[in-house]
Amino acid sequence: MKNYPVEKIRNIALFSHGGAGKTSLAEAMLFSAGVVDRMGKTVEGSSHLDFDPDEVRRGISISSSLAPIEWKDHKINIIDTPGYLDFVGEVAAAMRVVDTAVVLVDAVTPVEVGTEIVWEYAEAADIPRLVIVNRMDRENADFSQAVELLKGKFGPRLAPIILPLGEQAAFAGVVDIVKGKAYAYADASGKKIEERAIPGEMQASVDNYREMLVEAAVEADDDLMMKYLEGEAISDDELIGAIRLGSSTAKMIPIICTSALKNIGAIQVLDTILSYFPSPAERPAEEGTIGDGEEVIELKADPNGPLAALVFKTMADPFVGKLTVFKVVSGTIKANSQLWNVQRNRAERIGNIMLLFGKTQIQVPELTAGDIGAVAKLQETTTNDTLAERDKQIVLSPVLFPEPSLTAAVEPKSKGDEEKIGSGLVRLAEEDPTFKVLKDPESNQTVITGMGDLHLDVILGRLQRKFGAEVKQVDVKLPYRETIRGKARVQGRHKKQSGGRGQYGDVWLELEPNEGYEFVDRIVGGVVPRQFIPAVEKGMVECLAKGVIAGYPVVNIKVSLVDGSYHDVDSSEMAFKIATSLAFKKGFAQARPVLLEPIMDVAVTIPDEYMGDIIGDLNKKRGRVMGMEAIGNGRQVVKAHVPQAELFKYATDLRSMTQGRGKFTMVFDHYEEVPAAISEAIISAYKAEEEEE
Repeated sequence: MKNYPVEKIRNIALFSHGGAGKTSLAEAMLFSAGVVDRMGKTVEGSSHLDFDPDEVRRGISISSSLAPIEWKDHKINIIDTPGYLDFVGEVAAAMRVVDTAVVLVDAVTPVEVGTEIVWEYAEAADIPRLVIVNRMDRENADFSQAVELLKGKFGPRLAPIILPLGEQAAFAGVVDIVKGKAYAYADASGKKIEERAIPGEMQASVDNYREMLVEAAVEADDDLMMKYLEGEAISDDELIGAIRLGSSTAKMIPIICTSALKNIGAIQVLDTILSYFPSPAERPAEEGTIGDGEEVIELKADPNGPLAALVFKTMADPFVGKLTVFKVVSGTIKANSQLWNVQRNRAERIGNIMLLFGKTQIQVPELTAGDIGAVAKLQETTTNDTLAERDKQIVLSPVLFPEPSLTAAVEPKSKGDEEKIGSGLVRLAEEDPTFKVLKDPESNQTVITGMGDLHLDVILGRLQRKFGAEVKQVDVKLPYRETIRGKARVQGRHKKQSGGRGQYGDVWLELEPNEGYEFVDRIVGGVVPRQFIPAVEKGMVECLAKGVIAGYPVVNIKVSLVDGSYHDVDSSEMAFKIATSLAFKKGFAQARPVLLEPIMDVAVTIPDEYMGDIIGDLNKKRGRVMGMEAIGNGRQVVKAHVPQAELFKYATDLRSMTQGRGKFTMVFDHYEEVPAAISEAIISAYKAEEEEE
């Protein structure tokens, strides 16, 4: 593939709700452009872009795939993204690096939750959009109704530029409103197209849609708007210019129609991208920072500008190892060169530079500003790192990945797999920033967090397939704490005589509630010699690590050493530590011990209509609603304090209650006493476990 100037590059990503046909449309575009000689199909496992074994088995996209297309002396970089909410991190990454978001919707149900989420990302990025009403051959497909629903949801900026020629089983081509021509697809390949006059029965509809298009397009051009308001006719050339200006600035959003499976409309998609949407050079300059971040630099997509490339994806390839996928924002990267990883503060050797076409790599000598490619075997570079020149260390703004929200713990199915599991999970977390893994030092559990059940299922499947390590999911052990609500004064005496030197330690302790832990030495008269008091304190600290009633750490307690006795020969540090332990266990049990559980500060963002359901559910989860805040666009943030024990599956619950429209964040806030019934169950389980051991 030849090297294209930045003006002839288009970077697009296909986004949609799951099942709207993104991958099928990408396959149709590849076939129509002559890149492949057959259209792959996800249902048959023959897709060129859904090639991962999990994708083939499940029949869905799980990871973003890239494919460059040469079309009419231009290069179109396509990123095909997953539609399922568990893989929304791939959407965030693609939205960060492309110049146009192509949003597919289903002709029968155009506005779904996935559509809304993608739209929010695109609005936040202020990125140009093309809307494609796909699956026009479906039963009950209705283009005019789809347009009405889309405009009702996303506003008057949307306007069709291409209409369907027939609908449902009769869908056979498209009508270009701007050119005033109909294009009938004459055979099953989708490549033989006949240009025709617009059918007479469609002319009134075409005229109405053209008026809608003109009204939307002139919003981007003040002079043209004045001309339109004064009643003057808008020429075809003026309309084309206004559509291009409006599309490139997201002031208007064109709508076209396709049937990806029948390959009707794919050629119009390619032409529309070239005609109306911007190259990287036409997008606003991107800001980077230098050094400590105080110096800001504007970066245009200039091959001769300062070098800066953003890594937006890391993936494992079975043949070449780790693949680092990046967009060159400015400058030119050449093969067999050296770059500087600014975040890691180290040099990275760039070997072969590749374009990715599904699982195939195409080697190229260089990659210029605006283009997307990959390099293999970088040592430390990972997602969101910036590659630049050592003497001009530019940092680009990162991809803002959503925080994972579903947590589980895993254990090896086979003994001896711990090391493989640990290293494998770390490698998978490097590939996927929406997946996190940690080793909990308190519970000694391996805890994983992802975006949903499907996400974690896919991750653990990859762990087994790539690293040969199989795990089972288990309940996460909560970081409970133990404390006391009352006071106690107790004696602990350790006396042992077995011939020769014996052991003797005797202490009196007072235990009482406190803010934090405090040890007080109140010994007078030397009843416990000074040299043994540190042993008492050390023994106390050891006792706090494992509580009496359920084995959890003890907090918020004041321990006073008030009395004791010793033996000139038999007393020792060990004897006093043992005596301290005996006294503590006895006193803790007498001082009204209780369990404490972690309480999380939760913020749930939802559409207004789900407010009652969410508040009711939080109450069922023993939560306390602390307040509500309207944030516009018909959305509310509900803030609550909720026990962590109730939240491990909340990501799944919230998705079910809001059809995927809700999201939440949580951080630890404080500890509270566990209700008696729950506390008894925890204590009973601990005692049963202790007896088994």
